Amino acid sequence: MKTRALGNSDLCITPIGFGAWAVGGDWEFGWGPQDDAQSIAAIHRALELGVNWIDTAAVYGLGHSEEVVARALREWKGARPYVFTKCGMLWDDQGKIRYSLRAESVRRECEASLCRLKAEVIDLYQIHWTADDLGETLEGWRALAALQNEGKVRWIGVSNASVEELEQLKDIAPVTALQPPYSLIRRAVEAAELPWCQCEGVGVIVYSPMASGLLTGAMTRERIAGLLKNDWRARNEQFQEPRLSENLKTVERLRAVGARHGRSPGEVAIAWTLNHPAVTGAIVGARNAKQVEGIIGAMSFRLTSQELTEVEGI
Repeated sequence: MKTRALGNSDLCITPIGFGAWAVGGDWEFGWGPQDDAQSIAAIHRALELGVNWIDTAAVYGLGHSEEVVARALREWKGARPYVFTKCGMLWDDQGKIRYSLRAESVRRECEASLCRLKAEVIDLYQIHWTADDLGETLEGWRALAALQNEGKVRWIGVSNASVEELEQLKDIAPVTALQPPYSLIRRAVEAAELPWCQCEGVGVIVYSPMASGLLTGAMTRERIAGLLKNDWRARNEQFQEPRLSENLKTVERLRAVGARHGRSPGEVAIAWTLNHPAVTGAIVGARNAKQVEGIIGAMSFRLTSQELTEVEGI
């Protein structure tokens, strides 16, 4: 399996990584209840098929996603994959989410993640969301840099950051990777963040390349209407009109291109993101082994220039 170097690090990652957001289960920004056994089977299947990195976060399932990842890796007999996680989102006893990038808080989160993951070091530690106050973001970044110097984490990155913030961060410590949202229906980072990363040699691992399932081809109007109330997607504007109709038209273009190659719409959607020269890899979530098998082909599938314009609707 071909790999790509992630930014300034010694990590060489596969084009697709396993995203462990959904396997966290039921919480404020969750996907509803999940079956841990199926989640573990999904992780194992991804590793069997060549994926060599997992992306999770402390807040996914209020710690549960990291615990599921740890269980999956404890039972895994092959080479250990890289594990990436994030800090900055906290929760109270009632599951209410709050945000903090204060240095003391970041340190506590790192220790808690290491404990849940049953790991001695985190391969890539990321700020989950930058703070409204730039000073707090910089304080958090200094804490990540200190953890790196101490050997608690190998490399550091940030998710959902602007170019203005990235410029400030790199003056404190090198940014290994940016993790932005990127898909056919969410392309804002093409304007500034992706060109900046390409120019600065910063790795990019994009999340939601299939728009949280919307571009898989499995999301019908009926299925969307039946989403559980505790599934965050039921409240998301991309799953509602007027955007839903346009998004479903995009799915049909993906389906048409994929049909020529025996690929699913989701595989075409992922391949589209991987075509951007700034993108190192795409985070792809799955909740069972069958879902993994339905998207893994995107690791080696490439679109022609004509197909790229076709799926974009140009």
